[in-house]
Amino acid sequence: MNPLLARLHPYPFERLRALTRDISPNPAYRPISLGIGEPRHPTPDLVKQAIVDNLKGLASYPATAGEPALRQAICEWVTRRYGVVLDPATEVLPVNGSREALFSLAQTVIDPTQPQATVVCPNPFYQIYEGAALLAGARTAFANSDPARNFAADWAAIPDSTWACTQLVYVCSPGNPTGAVMPLAEWKKLFELSDRFGFVIASDECYSEIYFRDEPPLGSLEAALQLGRSNFRNLVALTSLSKRSNVPGMRSGFVAGDAAILKQFLLYRTYHGSAMSPTVQHASIAAWSDEQHVAANREQYRRKFERVTPMLAEVMDVRLPDAAFYLWADVSRIAPAGDDVAFARELLAQYNVAVLPGSLLARESQGLNPGTGRIRMALVAEVDECVAAAERIVAYASSLQPSAALP
Repeated sequence: MNPLLARLHPYPFERLRALTRDISPNPAYRPISLGIGEPRHPTPDLVKQAIVDNLKGLASYPATAGEPALRQAICEWVTRRYGVVLDPATEVLPVNGSREALFSLAQTVIDPTQPQATVVCPNPFYQIYEGAALLAGARTAFANSDPARNFAADWAAIPDSTWACTQLVYVCSPGNPTGAVMPLAEWKKLFELSDRFGFVIASDECYSEIYFRDEPPLGSLEAALQLGRSNFRNLVALTSLSKRSNVPGMRSGFVAGDAAILKQFLLYRTYHGSAMSPTVQHASIAAWSDEQHVAANREQYRRKFERVTPMLAEVMDVRLPDAAFYLWADVSRIAPAGDDVAFARELLAQYNVAVLPGSLLARESQGLNPGTGRIRMALVAEVDECVAAAERIVAYASSLQPSAALP
């Protein structure tokens, strides 16, 4: 067996199942899960119709590079969304969801023969980043999020000795689990580090279309263009239709950016066997070409956050994020001994609501686990279910330390 498999950590949901295996949730309440970030809004009719209309695509092998019409539709969306013009022949590739591309990109980029090959990740982080790094033969280093700076990753805390060995940096903006969006100044810092040390930046932007401010989140390609980096050197952006269009089961997204990297990525993918079904490609064209369903989807999330956030803010430290569909709440003042796992266990036992302990989404780095004392709540269900979950969480939190409720 591949010995690198032994380096993998259990996935957060596996760890949570193990930590709650002995719990029998209160049967007086029907179960509500705010744990898994799986979109639950209805799939748009235009996507379903495009699948039905193109079932003949199941009878042919797809090209790994995707059909020209799909690459063109993606480029047109990027131009509308970010004002960035891409070459559909060289600067974009369709992928089977951003998750598989985030993983396989590391297998393309990392040279494990180099001493101390390193991948830098934000902390807390989407666990695929770490798994991709370890299975590519690299080690991981972490940039802790800073609550005092809107959960921005503290790139300055990474020493030059680590940057000198770094080959790949994962960025998540809007962030999972924090919902934070990287501002232009942070991109400038990271681009300067990339220029100095030569590492590739993989920007995970799968939550870019779920936001709560007047302006949509800044994207990496957009930031590069604003900073005069029109060739996107050492930059690859990745995104997906899963959250934007409520089609997580369709497994459709794209990567875009540095043409030299994408050329090698395409070579890897040709052998990897990850071509997108022609049927899914046609449905993807329909999704990328329409914004009406995206706006309606975003409005549903806004209604949920408008209802739920003020309720929870009465009993815990939580605020509306920049974007994404998570609430990243500090429960250290009210949880038993400040323990996020204990909070999640007792909430499940007493009120049958599942949330994800923040410490399971992070690693010990620079003497601390930046997820400790926090919980992640995914507001993916319908409004009424999210409100019902919030009511139970308020009741549980109030029972712990009523005097600790925030003013």
